[in-house]
Amino acid sequence: MKSGKAPAKPLARLGGAGSFRGHWPEYLMEAAALGIFMVSAGAVTTLVDSPDLPFLALLPSPALRRALVGLAMGGTAIGIIYSPWGRRSGAHMNPAITLAFLRLGKIPPWDALYYAVFQVLGGLGGVLLTAAVLGAAFCRPPVNFVVTVPGPAGVPAAAIGEAVISVLIMGVILWASNRPGVAKYTGLLAGILISLFVTFESPFSGFGMNPARTFSSALPSGTWTAFWLYAIIPPLGMLLAAEGYAKARGRSAVRCCKLHHRSNHPCIFCGERITPGF
Repeated sequence: MKSGKAPAKPLARLGGAGSFRGHWPEYLMEAAALGIFMVSAGAVTTLVDSPDLPFLALLPSPALRRALVGLAMGGTAIGIIYSPWGRRSGAHMNPAITLAFLRLGKIPPWDALYYAVFQVLGGLGGVLLTAAVLGAAFCRPPVNFVVTVPGPAGVPAAAIGEAVISVLIMGVILWASNRPGVAKYTGLLAGILISLFVTFESPFSGFGMNPARTFSSALPSGTWTAFWLYAIIPPLGMLLAAEGYAKARGRSAVRCCKLHHRSNHPCIFCGERITPGF
């Protein structure tokens, strides 16, 4: 149900300074969200893949180890999306998702820019924090700051993999979040997809799907292999999904850019506290 109060007027269209003054808490929440996601990914990957720890010998199957990491990353994403901070910021955690909603007209340009900047800062902070706590086990190969690089099949396979998973997750987010009976499950569906992607697609591309996530690992590791692929393909894939949804349903069918809309705070994008059916 809607709040009894009049919808709050979003401040993002006041310009860069006005957007920052009005929405800095949401920007920090986006930074924290990707930071937490990277800590989870780094910690669990180190736990199961580092030769410095006993679990690698106990779990000799790479597929099983990927499945465990996928469950942890998908579960972390679900927790973030449904957390109070995730519900308030929208839990994009990914500049490619933010760009797709910008193209759909659901997030103003200044908010989109700040979201992307803080996502990068948050992801980098999460990687550096993990490196400081776990040390060499996280920083040395095979974990190597959980960098995303093409698998043995090479760059073409990695590019195809990144394109497919980017289109799929954005398509599912748009399909689910704009249906009253399904919208509350958007975060759950996104988390399940992340788990599946890590388990089955990561051997091809390392599971990037997020330029901020890839940059956050590339910078401290110094590993920039095919970085262009991870910077370009996910945004293009998600833009393609957004364009397809807009062509099929119209931009007016997209209610808001949040993955989960129930929050005690008025939405900075649409002004509503709770959208019907969410």
